[in-house]
Amino acid sequence: MNWDWEKLQEKKQRQPSTPQGRGGNPFGNLRPDKFLPKNFKGGFPAGVAAGLCLLVWLASGIFIVNPGEKGLITRFGKFVREVTDGPHYHLPFPLEASIIVNTERLRSIEVGISAENARKASQTKVEESSMFTGDENIVHMQFNVQYTIADARKYQFNARDPEVILTGAAEAAMREVVGRSNIDEILTSGRAEVQIGALGTLEEILQPYDMGVRIHTVQLLDVQPPADVEEAFKDVASAREDKVRFINQAEAYRNEIVPVANGTARGMINAATAYASQMQEKARGETGRFLAMAAEFGKNPDSTRKRLYLDAMEEIFSSAGLEKIIISPDASGVLPLLNLDKAAAAPVPAREAGAGKSKEAAR
Repeated sequence: MNWDWEKLQEKKQRQPSTPQGRGGNPFGNLRPDKFLPKNFKGGFPAGVAAGLCLLVWLASGIFIVNPGEKGLITRFGKFVREVTDGPHYHLPFPLEASIIVNTERLRSIEVGISAENARKASQTKVEESSMFTGDENIVHMQFNVQYTIADARKYQFNARDPEVILTGAAEAAMREVVGRSNIDEILTSGRAEVQIGALGTLEEILQPYDMGVRIHTVQLLDVQPPADVEEAFKDVASAREDKVRFINQAEAYRNEIVPVANGTARGMINAATAYASQMQEKARGETGRFLAMAAEFGKNPDSTRKRLYLDAMEEIFSSAGLEKIIISPDASGVLPLLNLDKAAAAPVPAREAGAGKSKEAAR
């Protein structure tokens, strides 16, 4: 063992120093200098490094604007130009910078909080949602405002925080419109008018700011009375709905019955008019006949009287269904045979009764 150890030590002394020793090659037998340029003297060229850094710095000014976006170029923080979609270039930072603004995306801000989340929300949100109506009531409102950017430059540079300004202006516009309306209108049929009024008022408020935004809609999301009187308001709304329903039912019944009544009345009037015309014409005819007969009677009374008698007898004897008994003037004792009780009980037609009277008059 001692001899082997000594031989090993002698062998190590004859070998070159290892990578762990001072001046050793950390790559072993591999020599990296074979892969470097011949004029490389132990370091990376400073000119090459500076050139690469300059290229990277210059390339940092390349940017792309997508469709529907606008690019704003600023030089030392001051606006210099606006570019549309496509690839563009500006001087690298810190000389120039680019701001990309999407002008076609429909943006939305929400004002207030729903009544369900009011108890969990902060006091600021609750106060933002509570509004005073024109009839001195409090209503809890939540709504949103949808808008797009019409002018990217004005939106970016004319206001410090456009969304904060837009939120405050929307709240002020809604409070103004609600302050002119009754709570019943806001909770029922007047919601559309409130939205339209708030949109117009908001546009008037934002006009002096010149923020470069276009307001599209103001939409009510949640409109509720205060929680303490919510049940009472629901009862009132239910009663109002019943009132409208009853009115509609009455209108429907009126629309159904009035035309029928008008038609019936018109039919009765037409029938009465026709009957009046008929009776008038009949009376005129009878009058003319009587006057003509009176004139003939004045000329020849005996002939006229005999003709009337014969006409009456002809009418009596020609009547069908009328029982007739002819008695000779010389007959006597025939009264029991006439069955007068049955004859008295039987109805006599008006026409035949008139003929009988004419016969008696003739006798």
